[in-house]
Amino acid sequence: MSMLGTKWKLHGNGKTIRPGHVVAPEERLAWPLTIGVGMQHVVAMFGATFLVPIITGMPPATTLLFSGIGTLLFLVITKGRVPSYLGSSFAFIAPILASQQQFGIPGALGGVVLAGAVLALVGAVVQKFGAEWINRTMPPIVTGAIVALIGLNLAPAAKANFDKAPVTALVTLVTIILVSVLFRGILGRLSILVGVVVGYFTAMTRGEVDYSKMDSASWIGLPHFQAPEFHLGVVGLFVPVVLVLVAENVGHVKSVAAMTGRNLDDVSGRALMADGVATVLAGFGGGSGTTTYAENIGVMAATKVYSTAAYWVAGAFAILLSFSPKFGELIATVPAGVLGGAATMLYGMIGVLGVKIWVQNKVNFSNPINLTTAAVALIIGIADYTWTIGELKFTGIALGSAAALVVYHGMKGLARWRGTVAEPEMETAGLPPAAKAAMNAAAKRAGKKKP
Repeated sequence: MSMLGTKWKLHGNGKTIRPGHVVAPEERLAWPLTIGVGMQHVVAMFGATFLVPIITGMPPATTLLFSGIGTLLFLVITKGRVPSYLGSSFAFIAPILASQQQFGIPGALGGVVLAGAVLALVGAVVQKFGAEWINRTMPPIVTGAIVALIGLNLAPAAKANFDKAPVTALVTLVTIILVSVLFRGILGRLSILVGVVVGYFTAMTRGEVDYSKMDSASWIGLPHFQAPEFHLGVVGLFVPVVLVLVAENVGHVKSVAAMTGRNLDDVSGRALMADGVATVLAGFGGGSGTTTYAENIGVMAATKVYSTAAYWVAGAFAILLSFSPKFGELIATVPAGVLGGAATMLYGMIGVLGVKIWVQNKVNFSNPINLTTAAVALIIGIADYTWTIGELKFTGIALGSAAALVVYHGMKGLARWRGTVAEPEMETAGLPPAAKAAMNAAAKRAGKKKP
C-alpha cells in the first residue's frame, strides 16, 4: 500500500467475495459496489452521529462535515491499515451540556479542542512507548467505572426530553427495542436510526415538528462555523472524556485486528493521534468531538468488506451532504420526544458498556479494592457531585473519574504495603465442578422432557 493507503488491489473479480474470505483493508471490490458499501457506512453512523449535535444544540451539518474530514484524516494517519469511521462521541454530551450552562457553545467547543489535544498527546506517547502503561493506569475496573458513570450521569437529560412528549418518546424507544431483536444483520444494527425515523413520523402526525427554519434554508451552502473560547473552568469537565476515548479507540483497533486476522498493535498510537487531531479540528470549526464507531464495525462484520476504499467513499459522501443547509436544518427538526426515546436507550447503553468491560475482563468484585472503586465512582457520577474551586467547577463525571483512579491506586498501594488483600483482581476460575455438574444434569433433564 502507498503511504496514504490508497493503492487497493482488486479482490478476486471485484464482484463477489470468495467463501471463507474477506475483503482486506488493502483490497477493494469494483467501484460501484465499493461506493454502495461506503454509502451504507454513512447510513450506519447517521442516527448516532446526528443525535449528539441535536441534543447539545450544535449545528448538525457542521458536525457531519468534520465527521467526514476526520474519517479521511484517520485513514491517512493510520496509513490505510485500520478501516474506521469517526462519528460523534456520546462521551462529549455531558461535558458539552454542562459547559454550555456556564460558558455557552464557544466554551464547550474549547473543551472539545482540549480533549482532542490531550488524546493526540496520549496517542503520541502510546506510539512511542506502547500501550502497556495505559493498561496499568486504567485497568478494567477503572475504565468500566468511568464509561458507566458517563452514561448514567446523563439519565436526567433523557428523562427531561422524554417528559416533553411521552407518547412519541415511547414509540421511539419501543421501535428501537423491537427492531434490535426482530431483525438480524444491517437492519438490526441500525435499530436506533429506524427508531428515530418511526418516532419522527409519529411526531409529525402529532404536530410536534417545526419546519420553519428548514423552509428558509438554501439547498447548497456552507455549514455554520463557530470559533471556540478557552476557559479554565471546562478542564475538569472534558479531561475525563479522554479516558473513554482511549478505551473506545483501543477497543476498536483490537476488534478490527480480530476480524481481519492482523496484528495492529503497532498502529494503536496512530489511531489515537488521528482521533485526537480530528476532534481538535471539529472543536475549532464548531463540530462535536469524534470517536470510532461500533455501528460501522457491524457493517464490516455483516458485509465481510474491510476495505478502506469504502471508508474514503463514506468520508467524501458525508462531506458532500454537509454542504446542504436545508439537509442540516431537516436533521435539526428532530423533536424532543424522539430524542428522549432514543436517549433512554443510548445513555443506558453507555452505562452498560462499562459493565460489559468488567464482564469481559472478569473483574472480581470479591476484591474490596474493585468493589470500592466501582461503588464510590458510580455514586459520585450518577448523583452528579460538584466541587467548585475559584473558576474551576468539577462535576460528577470529573469527580467520579478522579475517584475511580485515586481510590483504586490508593487502596492498591496501601494493601500492598500492609499485605491485606488476598483476593485476586480478576476471576481466575469459572464455576466449581459441583455446580457445573448440577447445571449439566439439569440441562440433560430438560432436554429429555417432551413438549
